[in-house]
Amino acid sequence: MIISHKNKFIFIKTRKTAGTSIEVYLSKFCGEEDILTPLNPKVEGHEPINYQGAFSPLPELRFLLQHYNDKARTVSLHDIKHRFFINNKYYGHIPAIIVKSRIPKKIWNSYYKFCVERNPWDKTISHYYWFKKSKRRKNDSYSFNQYMSEKKFCLNYPMYTDYNGETLVDFVIKYESLYSDLANVFDKLGIPFEGSLNVREKANRREDRRRYSEFFSGENSKYIDVISKVFEKEILMHGYKYEKKT
Repeated sequence: MIISHKNKFIFIKTRKTAGTSIEVYLSKFCGEEDILTPLNPKVEGHEPINYQGAFSPLPELRFLLQHYNDKARTVSLHDIKHRFFINNKYYGHIPAIIVKSRIPKKIWNSYYKFCVERNPWDKTISHYYWFKKSKRRKNDSYSFNQYMSEKKFCLNYPMYTDYNGETLVDFVIKYESLYSDLANVFDKLGIPFEGSLNVREKANRREDRRRYSEFFSGENSKYIDVISKVFEKEILMHGYKYEKKT
């Protein structure tokens, strides 16, 4: 997450949407008073600054209760307590509604706010491989069936909407048109951009580079409708469709 007072924008970092690459790129244009949250693992060229400070945990607790059934796991009770005691006022995947509660209304209303969203079928595959390759999953036999049975889906909409489901950011970039959308956003902010972020530090986590429609063939086809139901809100918000074409 970035709050740039220098360039007057707020970047809300969603999951499996090139968020880290965007943060690293934008960090080059940030000032000493800006807020940049830590990356895990660390990435050369990115230095977190001004993200610590005392705060009330009440917004997180409300968010947790509101999205308990959504499995919006960017906020958990354990994480809330940990961040409170170490004064982590801002963190990587902090929801927009919590950011809004922690900054002056004038800043929230006047800064340009944006995030990125991704086709849910493609995002689910990426999230699965992240689980499989993470330190928590040392067993290479961890299957997609196991992942789906755990129901820890990569829902992003709670990161950029309010409790009524209204979008809090000014623009939601589509991952499928990432560079063209970024070009428009960066042009609006006056940030130089030559058409590429040149940062792909997490891309090697995904072993299977096939289009999602190929992945969801055969045995995995049973999950097409499951994902449609789980991500129904995001699909309706952004007009995503399951497309079979290659």
